[in-house]
Amino acid sequence: MSDVVTKEKLIDDVKVVLHDADALLQETAGNLGEKAREARVRLEKGIKAAKERLSELQKQGVEQAKAAAKATDQFVNEHPWPSVGIAFAVGALIGLVIGRRS
Repeated sequence: MSDVVTKEKLIDDVKVVLHDADALLQETAGNLGEKAREARVRLEKGIKAAKERLSELQKQGVEQAKAAAKATDQFVNEHPWPSVGIAFAVGALIGLVIGRRS
């Protein structure tokens, strides 16, 4: 679960950086020398590529979550009583952990 949260946080952070870089590019679009223009063009290409990769990562995450949900649903439908037992055991463990922290 923390792996998913970490990925989501990373995606959010990258989105912020890309947005800020894009805003900086828009603000510096005026009087630039030739080398600065070339750097700006390279940065624009890099931002576009990063946005595309980020979008692809998000799509992959959604597909993985859907696959996990489908597999879980299938398991629960095929094995209802073991699923109840597992849910009970997980709940009991969480209750023990919370009880010890209080």
